[in-house]
Amino acid sequence: MRAGEVYGFLGPNGAGKTTTLRMLLGLIRPTSGTVRLFGAEPGGLGRVGALIEGPAFYPYLSGRVNLKVLADHAGVRRGRVEEVLDVVSLTDRAKDRYATYSLGMKQRLGLAAALLKEPELVVLDEPTNGLDPAGMADMRVTLRKLAADGCTVLLSSHLLAEVEQICDRVGVLDRGRLVSETTVADLRAGGALRVVAEPLEAARDHLCRLYREVRVDGVALELDVDPGEAGRVNAGLVGAGITVTELRWHEPDLEQTFLALTGGAHHAA
Repeated sequence: MRAGEVYGFLGPNGAGKTTTLRMLLGLIRPTSGTVRLFGAEPGGLGRVGALIEGPAFYPYLSGRVNLKVLADHAGVRRGRVEEVLDVVSLTDRAKDRYATYSLGMKQRLGLAAALLKEPELVVLDEPTNGLDPAGMADMRVTLRKLAADGCTVLLSSHLLAEVEQICDRVGVLDRGRLVSETTVADLRAGGALRVVAEPLEAARDHLCRLYREVRVDGVALELDVDPGEAGRVNAGLVGAGITVTELRWHEPDLEQTFLALTGGAHHAA
């Protein structure tokens, strides 16, 4: 991982995301291989904040008091409690008992706890779990701000749209193996020019004389060409007396790429 980036562990349920994060934090030992965190074996968590699986707090204490307990235990100044409550937008509900919190609020309090020590690395397991769309958007903004401030964020997720919107780089896990590691942009690389024209067969015959790869996809044709070829394709078809009703660049989404990498895997939780 690189300083100041948001790195996503992407994989279906059961792929090994949580297990990998637990090994990284020294919570469990790997059966083989080695793990290094800041150049050393896991165990010293002074530079790391983490939220693995579900957050655990005293149910009958308020959110604020729960954080004060953690701050005292970790030797963190109490003023930091109010700062992290503001970061996760929980100040207005900080006096309420943890037992009354929604699942999304519990997730946000867990993130606040992970930020108490002003860590260099924040490790989060499914951080948007339980959040409504507005809460998910707020979480994205918060994590991007952390990265902009120099904190590295490592998160796991099976939500493709979230990873696509928030991460700089991703590692795709499948059955405990890292099958791909790249940027989101590179993971989605590749695309085709999609053409809908009438008559379709005439359009296909015309384009096959000019381009090597022309595929029929239902009512459309797809060409493996550069996006800049769109004008030439359109002019050629119109000049041949063919009506063009749609011409656009079709980019594969992250879900299609993910399923291709994992063989369409769907594992049990």
